[in-house]
Amino acid sequence: MAEKTRKRGSGRYDTKKPTPKKSTSHWFRNSVLVFMAGFAFLLASYLGYLDYNVRTQFEGKRWAIPARVYASPVELYAGYNLTTAKFEELLQTLHYRHDAQLSSEGTYFKSGSQISVKTRAFTFWDQTQPSSVIRVNFTVSGIANIVDASQTKDLAIVRLDPVQIGSLYPTIKEDRILIKLEEAPDALIKGLLASEDRDFYQHIGISFKGIARAMWMNVLAGHMVQGGSTITQQLVKNFYLTSERSLSRKVKEALMALILEYRYSKDEILEAYLNEIYLGQDGASAVHGFGLASEFYFGSSLKDLPLEHIASLIALVRGPSEYDPRRYADRSMQRRNLVLEEMEAEGYITKKQADEARAKPLNVIANTHRSTNRYPGFLDLVKRQLRQDYKEEDLTSEGLRIFTTLDTRVQDALEETATKKLNQLEKLPKANELEAAAVVTRRDSGEIAALMSGREQSGAGFNRAMDAVRPIGSLIKPVVYLTALEYPDKYTITTPVSDTAIVVKGAGGNDWSPSNYDHQEHGTVGFHTALAHSYNLATVRIGMDIGVARVAKTLRSMGITRPVDLFPSLLLGAAHLTPMEVTQIYQTLAGDGFATPLKGIRAVVAADGTRLQSYPFTVRQVLDPSVTYIVNTILQEVMHEGTGRSAYSSFPENYGLVGKTGTTNDSKDSWFAGYTGDYLAVVWIGRDDNKPAGLTGASGALQVWTSLMKQVSTQPVTLIPPDNIKMAWVDPANGLLANENCFGAKEYPFIAGSAPEESSPCVDSPVNQIETMINNLLPDN
Repeated sequence: MAEKTRKRGSGRYDTKKPTPKKSTSHWFRNSVLVFMAGFAFLLASYLGYLDYNVRTQFEGKRWAIPARVYASPVELYAGYNLTTAKFEELLQTLHYRHDAQLSSEGTYFKSGSQISVKTRAFTFWDQTQPSSVIRVNFTVSGIANIVDASQTKDLAIVRLDPVQIGSLYPTIKEDRILIKLEEAPDALIKGLLASEDRDFYQHIGISFKGIARAMWMNVLAGHMVQGGSTITQQLVKNFYLTSERSLSRKVKEALMALILEYRYSKDEILEAYLNEIYLGQDGASAVHGFGLASEFYFGSSLKDLPLEHIASLIALVRGPSEYDPRRYADRSMQRRNLVLEEMEAEGYITKKQADEARAKPLNVIANTHRSTNRYPGFLDLVKRQLRQDYKEEDLTSEGLRIFTTLDTRVQDALEETATKKLNQLEKLPKANELEAAAVVTRRDSGEIAALMSGREQSGAGFNRAMDAVRPIGSLIKPVVYLTALEYPDKYTITTPVSDTAIVVKGAGGNDWSPSNYDHQEHGTVGFHTALAHSYNLATVRIGMDIGVARVAKTLRSMGITRPVDLFPSLLLGAAHLTPMEVTQIYQTLAGDGFATPLKGIRAVVAADGTRLQSYPFTVRQVLDPSVTYIVNTILQEVMHEGTGRSAYSSFPENYGLVGKTGTTNDSKDSWFAGYTGDYLAVVWIGRDDNKPAGLTGASGALQVWTSLMKQVSTQPVTLIPPDNIKMAWVDPANGLLANENCFGAKEYPFIAGSAPEESSPCVDSPVNQIETMINNLLPDN
């Protein structure tokens, strides 16, 4: 015992203390705290990052809305040359739906020679036009009359909503028509709640109740029939995330849904959902939102859709490709009917309403790609003109509406005619691998009604109408004769000119010896005959007499800004121009000496309807109208007696066609430019490799022009002489003054004071005097 006591006592005086046993509990607790603090920091940082992304996109510019490009609207009136078949085709192009009840806008039905239409309300560049019900009655020749069905009175004119011919997209090809929540049909909101998210106005972004209900329904069905994602989660998935399927993405989706619900109201979320949800694919363009989906599938605005169509759109939410009503009609109808059952179960619709809707067919419109750029050559022209006033980003993201001058009826006729004629022409020797370009304008305004950039109307490629610079051949000759007629003391329509060989001295001994196409000399001919028959030798003599520089000046005054070489060969068409530039020259001729810039755009309107830009009709006088009148008269002679005479195999003799053929060396280029009372068209045919095509202007381009004009023109040409034009009878044998009783005499226009003063011997002949006396005694008819 003493020993034990001593050991305890001695311990009091030991300098070395015993080492306590080390505990691990504090280390583990601290590590957990550090980890949790780090995790909380990272989570907070991540949530802050997600919150920033959510707010940035949701509060900023949510969507890049492409510009929509529209053709010129069709205006219907009594007497319009349009058959019932063509009108029905037009309505289908406009996505009108056949419906005998005319239950919504954008519907029609046909009964015999009458077509009843419920037009769409549409905001044009100049006015907003409400929807109306009209009855269009037809005869064999066209529209007989148009009746307003609500007031049973005749209408003078009705403008239909225009065809959308394309869109100008941003990098990602998405399209949508934005709608506000208050504009959405009540049935759409209730259907979405019943089908997609019954607890939308109660949950916090994710719904545990909804997940449990979906799992139970799937177990009962034995397969996936219902999802657990809320509308908020679906919006997050469409708006912010990719289609990747992973746990991390689902977590991110849930977190962003919570943030979205915390930051914004339910109505703001629902409105964004209505505009963002993906509902189909239109070619390369994604269809987003119920506003565009309504037009894409049913050709009608969302506000006019009946219950069965709204249910069909809601059915697409689960899978636009799986329930595509065009590809899988049965599957789509089953899903639609399930949506109707869910709406009935929730008390949103009655059993009668559900049964009536289930009995209706899907009735979707044909899949005519509304956003496909159908006319790439013309759209290229529109883009070029727009870029003079707008930035690229504005064109592809601001939802602009661009109203153009394109007439789809003329454009379609041009493409079909050119393709058919080129196929026929390629059966001729040498005429292979042909290409074509053409521009059609309205004669009175210079608006471009159609443009063909090449044989293959694909989305990309060389725009020959605007960029193919080719020698224009004899199309230059009217410019030479216009210039000469500006000197009426020297040249008139009947002035004798020499069509004989000429050698033009050139620098360094490079003399130029032109020849006629037929390699013949025609001696002394009348001024008008030289142009009507396109004689090269006479044209060169006239051009060298007045000066090549003066001809080039006239060319510039007619709208050509491209530099031209002042060589004598310019007189026979060595100038290299595009079809568009040639059209500008002939538009000035068709405008009686008044230059009208060619245009493809009428107006640009902002998404809210504000008119941003207009392209008014502008005109300025650049040529003496009397001179232009005389040249146009000669160009009518071209069509009756000269190189364009084959056109009258398709037109009445009194149609007054005005035009000129053009052929370049070795028949490499075939041209024709001419106009009727309503349209002017320039056509070029040749080969891209510049090899001979084996076609003259008459055997190639004129054939396309004639066939096209026969289809689209309804107005003959009536040339109105200016006040200083005086008509006089001329004896063609000697060019002297005659009267109508002289054998072979013709009446020609002259600028006042320039007509022949010396009388032809025929005037004083006894026979002529007797006939004149008898005619004077007879009463006027």
